Amino acid sequence: MTQRDAIFPADRHALYQAHGYSAAIRSGDLLFVSGQVGSRSDGTPEPDFGRQVELAFDNLRATLKAASCTFDDIIDVTTFHTDPENQFETIMAVKNQIFSSPPYPNWTAIGVNWLSGFDFEIKVIARIPEAV
Repeated sequence: MTQRDAIFPADRHALYQAHGYSAAIRSGDLLFVSGQVGSRSDGTPEPDFGRQVELAFDNLRATLKAASCTFDDIIDVTTFHTDPENQFETIMAVKNQIFSSPPYPNWTAIGVNWLSGFDFEIKVIARIPEAV
């Protein structure tokens, strides 16, 4: 059995430890990132939806960085939305800043009715670049 290679962003390990999961798992040249939400540094939800989406991407960026990845290394995205129809414009504005030119990653958006106090969550699979 292959050992899990857990990845944690700086200054967030205690939040993951408290909830019993890893921010990401490296398997070969792939990085499987757990759902990232728009949490403040203490783990609480950011109440402003636009800022919550930005923070989710910031938290994702920090997790990717811990594995020497960037947004350019993402190959697959899954997002979860509590009110997709009304949130779409805000999410797309942030998404379009992050992924501003092709090729874009695969993307699946799922409407849900509960995200533990959050309204947006993003999980990804990225390819870890070869060391130069």
